[in-house]
Amino acid sequence: MALELRHLRYLIAVAEHGSFTRAAEELRISQPTLSQQVKQLERTVGAQLLDRTGRAVRLTDAGATYVHYARGALRDLAAAERAVTDLADLSRGHLRLALTPTFTAYLVGPLSAELHAAHPGITLDVREMPQDRIEAGLLADEHDLGLGFHGPHLPGIAAAPLFTETLGLVTAAAAGPDHPGAGEALPVRDLAQRRLALLSGDFATRGHVDAYFAAHGVRPHVAVEANSVQALTEIVRSTPLATVLPDAVTDDHPHLRPVPLDPALPPRTVTLLRRDSAYESAAARAFTELLRDLVRARGYRPA
Repeated sequence: MALELRHLRYLIAVAEHGSFTRAAEELRISQPTLSQQVKQLERTVGAQLLDRTGRAVRLTDAGATYVHYARGALRDLAAAERAVTDLADLSRGHLRLALTPTFTAYLVGPLSAELHAAHPGITLDVREMPQDRIEAGLLADEHDLGLGFHGPHLPGIAAAPLFTETLGLVTAAAAGPDHPGAGEALPVRDLAQRRLALLSGDFATRGHVDAYFAAHGVRPHVAVEANSVQALTEIVRSTPLATVLPDAVTDDHPHLRPVPLDPALPPRTVTLLRRDSAYESAAARAFTELLRDLVRARGYRPA
């Protein structure tokens, strides 16, 4: 039997679901057909790839090895197809961008506008997620580029520094008299008595903020956790709570007021992430150039 790509996809689906039934439902084929196709693959390979004796279907040692290379082959084939259809004149193209929530608040809008104005034929798919998922997705060829922060990074991830992001404490612009006045620095120890709204713990920004508090022996009262910067800004506008946001977000928001901290939160390096040695499409190259131009035009601190 000649090996076909569907056999690889079928085996991977069974391995991921641990079940012929659920895999068949996802693939929209009958379970007997799926079972027959996988058996044909095993005969072609000359080894048992799945252990069917338990309650869940599992990969054998040979199956795990085969699936590892099968995933790589499908990933490389998808990259080859994109390379063939990629047009250097940028009359059309597609870019898959993954980023952490911080950048949704102040970079995605301007970047999308610049990309559409310069290259209207390029479509953009934006996904917001924690940085560990961004890097895993880049390695699995689920994204073309990622926006995150300086390492450590997963093996196989290439990170290019873009600019330095500074952060600070933020309250509503109409905050009450119990908040520090303009220019008055708030000692970090005083945050132990203040109620805060922060990003949830699976985001890089929260880890950065928690490390700052820990370094100064402060245990803040976190009253609200959210999974987006937009949610935090709305919460702070409507409540007495304070939050921590990038200065780029606060500076552009008319209803937020920065409160200087003593000592200030440490800055961090924003990086452009990609899979090392991955094919770089014309759309990705154009996006990278526009991103660097935007960073310079907005005067963000060099990395």
